[in-house]
Amino acid sequence: MRCYTYLKENNADSLTLQEREVPRPGPGQVLVRMKAASLNYRDLIIVWGRYPGMKSEGLVPGSDGAGVVAEVGPGVTRFASGDRVTGCFFETWLSGEMTPKHYENALGGSVPGVLAEYRVFPEEALVATPAHLSDAEAATLPCAALTAWNALYEGRQLVPGETVLVLGTGGVSMFALQFAKASGATVIATSSSDAKLAKAKALGADHLINYKTNPDWEQRVREVTGGRGVDHVVEVGGPGTLQRSIAAARHGGAVHLIGVLTGGQIDPLAILFNTTLLRGVFVGSRDMFESMNRLISARQIKPVIDRVFPFTEARAALAHLEGASHFGKVVISID
Repeated sequence: MRCYTYLKENNADSLTLQEREVPRPGPGQVLVRMKAASLNYRDLIIVWGRYPGMKSEGLVPGSDGAGVVAEVGPGVTRFASGDRVTGCFFETWLSGEMTPKHYENALGGSVPGVLAEYRVFPEEALVATPAHLSDAEAATLPCAALTAWNALYEGRQLVPGETVLVLGTGGVSMFALQFAKASGATVIATSSSDAKLAKAKALGADHLINYKTNPDWEQRVREVTGGRGVDHVVEVGGPGTLQRSIAAARHGGAVHLIGVLTGGQIDPLAILFNTTLLRGVFVGSRDMFESMNRLISARQIKPVIDRVFPFTEARAALAHLEGASHFGKVVISID
């Protein structure tokens, strides 16, 4: 089989296709013929050497992939050959709270990823792919979609009629927009591009703010909410935006901090006096994944894909992601 690996540390240009033996599943394991993988900003910062505890040399990258069961090992009961499946970001986080041990089993980081023609998974680390989704669409779910789901439904749960602020038009933000609209919420979307904002509007965004022409965008959020602020902020903006996100939230509102995308200095008094809930969100469990898929299936939600690259152009896909011109997810077809 063919798979990608980095031959050198902190060198994206060293991403190379290699030939390896097709692995065989052992007891409780499932061999998946991978059909598609999607990229995340995490993939870039790992190879840049900016992700704590992660090394890129020798790594098979990619945390998000979908495919078809090729073979099952002894004792497997959850899946059979021919089933369409999607892998979980954390192989051991099945339910309950996140614990430090789960960090040791994160695909494409602490364990080999999915940018390969075949991969063996523990049977419990897979979920059934929603029937209405293609493999390319399903491959966008494990990190970006589940992170958005966890933010809106697994902490302070979003309820119909509330207001959600999404920052930018990347994968997490667009999933948050779609999930929020599916639940009857009002969505405010920000971007530096009017063209991207128009696409967000087509997905259902109710209010649009160009943060380049409105640098004090948190004040604009207050204006469109009648001075109240939003119930939820999906904070993926990076250093410098968190204080504005706190200011955009209503009294008692929630600001969901997404993975490694957020940071910067903040004034804790703003959190205290506004009784703001700040909650860190790091993807989610298998139980969350299956709950999310029920909504995706019930509402026939389709992930937003910016572009699909062929398997032989994985380096170009990473470069496209780094260029930040994408709207939605960047996918690599392995089929």
